Amino acid sequence: MRYALLFLMAFTAAAPAYAHVTANPDTAIAGKYFETKFRISHGCEDSDTIEVHVSLPKGFVTAKPQHKPGWTATVVKSKLDKPVSAGHGKMADEQIDQIIWKGGPLPHDQYDEFGVLMKLPNAPGIMWFPVKQVCVKGVEDWKNVPADGEWHETDHPAPFIKLEADKAASAHHH
Repeated sequence: MRYALLFLMAFTAAAPAYAHVTANPDTAIAGKYFETKFRISHGCEDSDTIEVHVSLPKGFVTAKPQHKPGWTATVVKSKLDKPVSAGHGKMADEQIDQIIWKGGPLPHDQYDEFGVLMKLPNAPGIMWFPVKQVCVKGVEDWKNVPADGEWHETDHPAPFIKLEADKAASAHHH
């Protein structure tokens, strides 16, 4: 029974979510640089995607969009109350709120991925990245955070990245 449960959990975690926007990969080490791709797996009904807006959680000061031929990427920032470390001895006075790609179009019956390279926060946990998908006709808001952890059962769930503790770094401190 135990192995059957583990198999079911592994299969569920690895199963592709064709009806949602997902972050791939969706597990990372807290405090490290990390690249993920937000997968848009379909259009809005039968309408092609022309914009993808990825909202970053508060506090991100280092994030870069992947270049995509046929798309223009814009990084939307806001001022921080006080400067924070951006790594490599640099300070940042702005945080990154959103990355927006406009272009395409991405045909409704095809998928594509929109990559982001980012410096992750130091604290382990789950980070949610709401995505707004704008189509020629219509909008899909992938912004809902499941209250009970049942991501696949949530209507229009936000993509997430699970941050795990850096076991190698903590092993050096003991």
